[in-house]
Amino acid sequence: MDVAFLIASAALAASTLAAVAGTGGGVILLPVLVSVFGAREAVSIYTAAQLCGNLSRVVLNRQAIQPVVVFWFCCGAIPCSFLGAWLFARLPDSKLTAILGAFLIASVAWRHLFKYSATGFQTPWFMPIGAAFSVVSALVGSAGPFLAPFYLSYGLVKGAFIGTEALGTSMVHISKLLAYQGLNATTTNTWLVGLLTGPVMILGSLIGKRWLAEMSVSMFTCLIDAMIAGFGLWFLIQ
Repeated sequence: MDVAFLIASAALAASTLAAVAGTGGGVILLPVLVSVFGAREAVSIYTAAQLCGNLSRVVLNRQAIQPVVVFWFCCGAIPCSFLGAWLFARLPDSKLTAILGAFLIASVAWRHLFKYSATGFQTPWFMPIGAAFSVVSALVGSAGPFLAPFYLSYGLVKGAFIGTEALGTSMVHISKLLAYQGLNATTTNTWLVGLLTGPVMILGSLIGKRWLAEMSVSMFTCLIDAMIAGFGLWFLIQ
């Protein structure tokens, strides 16, 4: 019972944070799942739980979603998610988290130093971005902060940021789960725990949506930058 409460609390906090900031839930939920189920099983459980949370954010922000961005993102992400799942089933732990951490910190500095504008960022670039994201996500479970700098550079904020990111990521989660299942990288716990935490993830999305509506664009952008840099440091430390 204590374990169930711990997982439910982490899932609620993770989903609420993701509904406000578009990312970051994995930093809260994934370590809890790892401590209970072990690293490899935790990644597949987290993917199933996050699918529920992402789909709820798609529904809540559906009017602001940018379909063109999602299309190009999925063109790269869906095929490469199977590659990432194949590597996940075969490779030991690597230094991907350290590389990701350095990238996140550098991306915040780059965006502010060079003031990269949305007018110079074309949608087809989301195809290689999606490809890289899906591979990293399949290996380390949570790579949401990887996407944030690109969506911000493109000009997406608040509902457009949250909904567009959630729809693209949902497609990746579905592909990953299919690949994990085909590669025997899932267990009964994956589906049971993942789906049982679904209603909690949806509740967190509803709470976060209300907070997001009261937040200014400048505050939202500052929050995302702070989180990206913070997650970068966390990845480097790990």
